[in-house]
Amino acid sequence: MGTGKRGLISAAVTVVCAVTVLAIAPGTAFAAPTPTPTPSASAPSTPVTNGELEVVREKIDRLYREAAAATDAYNAAEEKAKQQSAEIVGLANKIVKGQARLDDLKKRAGAAARAQYRSGGLPDEAHLMLSDDPQEFLDGAGRVLQGERATKALIQEMTRTQQDLEQYAKDASAQWKKLEANRKDKATAQKKIKKQIAAAEKLESELEKDEKKRLAELERQAAYEAQTAWLDTGVLDDVQGKATAAGKKAVAYATAQIGKPYEWGAEGPKTYDCSGLTSQAWLAAGDVIPRTSQEQWKQLKSVDIKDMRPGDLIIYFDDASHVAMYIGDGAIVHAPRPGRTVTVAGAGSMPILGVVRPGA
Repeated sequence: MGTGKRGLISAAVTVVCAVTVLAIAPGTAFAAPTPTPTPSASAPSTPVTNGELEVVREKIDRLYREAAAATDAYNAAEEKAKQQSAEIVGLANKIVKGQARLDDLKKRAGAAARAQYRSGGLPDEAHLMLSDDPQEFLDGAGRVLQGERATKALIQEMTRTQQDLEQYAKDASAQWKKLEANRKDKATAQKKIKKQIAAAEKLESELEKDEKKRLAELERQAAYEAQTAWLDTGVLDDVQGKATAAGKKAVAYATAQIGKPYEWGAEGPKTYDCSGLTSQAWLAAGDVIPRTSQEQWKQLKSVDIKDMRPGDLIIYFDDASHVAMYIGDGAIVHAPRPGRTVTVAGAGSMPILGVVRPGA
């Protein structure tokens, strides 16, 4: 490796703190890692050490985790934008109907006013004196009284309708402002996602072929050690939960997507991000769950690990930025990160925040 590249990696060593592994390489999650290949005779005289590659791995992992958190923010803004757009459409329909109602009320009020004008607007005493039939007058007076009450009710309804229209307009304006704010949030998250992914890909691209193989091996090693340590705690000794009919459908859907690429913001059918996979799997099972891993963590019922069953969702990292579906026997299916595909992995290969259950 040239001095420039070695200088870049050495600089990375000095500025990057260790972070927990996020993604694992596609393939078997439980196989013991193979020995690190020894440098060949043609290797550079000053090869990058495994320690230096480990720092690079941790930096790449951190960048992808930050991209995952930004993806959650993007997805949340997208969901809010969809809801606000629907609310604006609903308010627009109410305004159209309300305006039509107001126009009808105005016509009726106009007709009532014209009828009153034609009656001459004489006081009741004059009508009584001019009438040849007192009973006819009384009947007419009753009708006039009813008409006055109807006119009063008509005016009140017109007032309420007008107030409703004004409120609908205010609500629509407020929703537009929220929609614009969420569009800005989406744009900000999108920029961060692209920036973090580009930085991670740049780091990987600067490695030589042999170094990339060793980096992949370090990823598998980290995932294997984390999974082994998790299993050694005996955490699965009491796990005997069986999948429900809906859980089986969700697992079947998720595992059928194995091999499809990760794409941030994607909900299938060709590509997925982590929460896009879990939300679509449970939608296929007949249950609508939140779109993002953070909202899945907040809104779904929490269960103890000892009580988890296939179909439950395991939330990872302190910021709930990753989610996977438990499929049994200590394994998960998930969409790991950009550049990877939907795959099976060890449930303990990443730091677990908790377990939640859709359909509870």
